[in-house]
Amino acid sequence: MEPNLISKKELLDEKGISYGQLYRWKRKQLIPEDWFIRKSTFTGQETFFPRDLILARIDKIMNMKDDLSLDELADQFSPLLPEYELRKADLMKRNIVSNVVIERFASVDSDSIVYTFERLLYFFVADKLLHAGDMSMEEGERLLQTMREHFPKFEGKACDLLFARKMGVSSFALLSVPADIYYESGVKLIARLSMNECIEQLKAKLM
Repeated sequence: MEPNLISKKELLDEKGISYGQLYRWKRKQLIPEDWFIRKSTFTGQETFFPRDLILARIDKIMNMKDDLSLDELADQFSPLLPEYELRKADLMKRNIVSNVVIERFASVDSDSIVYTFERLLYFFVADKLLHAGDMSMEEGERLLQTMREHFPKFEGKACDLLFARKMGVSSFALLSVPADIYYESGVKLIARLSMNECIEQLKAKLM
């Protein structure tokens, strides 16, 4: 079996959950349909999952299900962007992203400017990479350009942001998940961010 996959039986045994729970969470859209991967084995057709993604998701469900309904959890995990607007002045007061990021990357200086959730997400991702010390301000500008041009193309589907560098030259890419990617020699992967996780984290900050 591929090391990045886990079988349904292994998942149920490792997490101590039932078949019924798993498929109820699927019906409620807590677990994406495309994480259920059918493969042929010597015993016939079996279901597998992306190991890291499903284990992290089950842990989150188990930790949050006592505080939130399944419908609320589905909203929390959904890659669809909610309809949300926040004024610049309120964004700065709530410290959702650093003021440095807002002032550097906001195109309008007026405190009355209103940001959509999508634009807040772009700022949030840039802020994470800048605070980690992985990215320069100049690279941040190219990150935001990449996000504006390509993130809307996924239309609510899960994707990852890749940030790589070779010989001092950086590049950004968005790709559908689950997926593996292989680089030419000399490329260093600086960061790989799950946009779904970033969306979940930003939703939690805005609640």
